[in-house]
Amino acid sequence: MLIVVILFWASLAALVWTHLAYPAAVALLARIAERRVHSADAEPTVAVVIAAYNEEAVIARRIENLLALDYPVDKLRIVVTSDASSDRTEEIALQYPGVQVISNPRGGKVAAQDRAVRATDGELVAFSDANATWAPDALRRLVAPFADPDVAYVCGQLKIVDGDGRKKEGLYWRYELEVRAAESRLSSVTGGNGSIYAVRRADYIEVDPRYGHDLSLPYRMVQNRRRAVYEPAAHAFEKATPTNETEYRRKVRMFEHCWLIVLRGKMLRRLGARYGLAIVSHRLLRYSSGLLHVVLLLTSLALVTQGWVYDVVLAAQVLLLAAAAAGVGVARYYVLVSWATLVALYNYLRRGVPATWQPAHE
Repeated sequence: MLIVVILFWASLAALVWTHLAYPAAVALLARIAERRVHSADAEPTVAVVIAAYNEEAVIARRIENLLALDYPVDKLRIVVTSDASSDRTEEIALQYPGVQVISNPRGGKVAAQDRAVRATDGELVAFSDANATWAPDALRRLVAPFADPDVAYVCGQLKIVDGDGRKKEGLYWRYELEVRAAESRLSSVTGGNGSIYAVRRADYIEVDPRYGHDLSLPYRMVQNRRRAVYEPAAHAFEKATPTNETEYRRKVRMFEHCWLIVLRGKMLRRLGARYGLAIVSHRLLRYSSGLLHVVLLLTSLALVTQGWVYDVVLAAQVLLLAAAAAGVGVARYYVLVSWATLVALYNYLRRGVPATWQPAHE
């Protein structure tokens, strides 16, 4: 019974810490010990890389959006790197003068990005998904923090919108952005997003093609004694996934790659105490949420009637599951995402993780 009690309290503490206490603690510390970034309105040369696999439905819009940016044309190069697209993606991209198109054998998004970086020049390399759009000043805002010599990586803010452009950002996403902003002010972010980010060319690292840049590049920058920061004024926009179930399937695919990085990516090496705590708190424990909830539920059932705390915790879990089943927005989303972490771990252990991917808008 002692083992059951230890497991109960350990899983409860881990869940409370990763979802509630850590965000509050990092927000407080960011106010007390903020590490400011020196930004400047500069215009370095930038290669903007769009990795594409069968994106004929959106690639023209993406290129036209980039061509309309408030940034000097002579300082900007647009590169579409195709991961063996079998549709008209490359043909459409080639219709735009000045846009560089790279054809690659099928090898995945990161492999296509790596080849584009090797084939271009420019002080900075920026990346975006084919289904995203950027605000007119997004690139100018994105590159401003690179005036700080310690900064190697900058990610912007992804804004989720519905079909007619109205905001559709859920509570969970807004909460994640607040945590990201606090981590950035304190030290470095623990994760980015694929819609809008940039890397100083001298700091770019070719990672395992199965990893993806969102999670792997920030901690690798820190391991190299550099900073990975968040610039909330650099806005990118993507349409919301149509249903929670669609988002669930997307999360499962994403978490499969996250588990690979956690278990094989040596992400706890040379981080320092402050950033190491952030990685454990915001990444390792967050990705373990599904497993932690299963442990907490089983131990709560085993300890029912053994004390009021166990009964209250069990009741809270039952209410959460009931709210999710009833379609209560935040409860349903939280349960689906937590379950996705567990399914993704099972998938990873069973069959590994492929490097290839499907278009994000499908």
